[in-house]
Amino acid sequence: MKYRQFGPTKWKLRENGYGMWGMAGWKESDDEQSEQALDLAVENGVTFFDTAWGYGEGHSEYLLGNLIKRHPNQKLYTASKIPPKNFKWPAKPIYSYEDSYPYTHIKEFTEKTLQNLRLEQIDLMQFHTWDDSWAYREEWQRAIDDLKKEGKVAAMGISMNRWEPENGLEALKMGLIDSVQVIYNIFDQAPEDVLFPFCEANNIGVIARVPFDEGTLTGNITRETVFPEGDWRGTYFIPENLNASAGRADRLRPLVPNEMTMAEMALRFILKNQTVQTIIPGMSKHKNVRSNMSCSDGVFLPTSLQKILKNHRWDRKPTAWSQ
Repeated sequence: MKYRQFGPTKWKLRENGYGMWGMAGWKESDDEQSEQALDLAVENGVTFFDTAWGYGEGHSEYLLGNLIKRHPNQKLYTASKIPPKNFKWPAKPIYSYEDSYPYTHIKEFTEKTLQNLRLEQIDLMQFHTWDDSWAYREEWQRAIDDLKKEGKVAAMGISMNRWEPENGLEALKMGLIDSVQVIYNIFDQAPEDVLFPFCEANNIGVIARVPFDEGTLTGNITRETVFPEGDWRGTYFIPENLNASAGRADRLRPLVPNEMTMAEMALRFILKNQTVQTIIPGMSKHKNVRSNMSCSDGVFLPTSLQKILKNHRWDRKPTAWSQ
């Protein structure tokens, strides 16, 4: 069981955290199953749980609050996200700051999150979207300062837009952001170019999200995969993306070591990068909790395999369906 220090904080986080998006935003989510998986994660040493008001309009936050209540003697680090005022994901340059994160909105949704969690302070609050055209606005900077002074937020972060790992650097330069959450996996290696070196140099925490590329890197998605009606993945894996993603996953299959799954290979690829302090895979099934947590054993992929996987980098640009 391995831990890493999180950015400028003194927190020691388990390398594998827990992403709670699927507990309110996907068709197959079930509260009883989710709570059992969360309890199992705590039993296996998970210390960091990431949610958002946008995951079921606070429902996922409420589940996290229940978890904390069930484990009062364990320090569980809580992280959530403030939705943009216009409730549009991801952020775009055409969206005004006033329609995204005005001061009163930041304060209002921090309070909503604290109410859902039933806590007086959240460890990490994050902007759920971001565009650097807002970086020099005084309002969000003042809101962060006030929330920390009031003791309602211990640390503040930004969740970077999909496939835009450098759209946030100007905000980071303000010196008020403690962490970033960014898509990083075998395919999405672009954060290594500029973002990760900046975070290293400035002691900014790094959370790797979407370690399985929304499921592609589990090896379970094929060109024939059909998602249940209402499942968010059905809007992401449109034919164009499904075919391309499944094709790239197929090219990885021969590389998976014996007695290892593609998902385990994907996690171990990320863990090799010491800039990443924690990964937040989503997992609602007990077997996935156990297998994901087993990767936090200090054993990395062979150097030769790590180098081969680096060649599977897939640089993509935001599209109408990438969300």
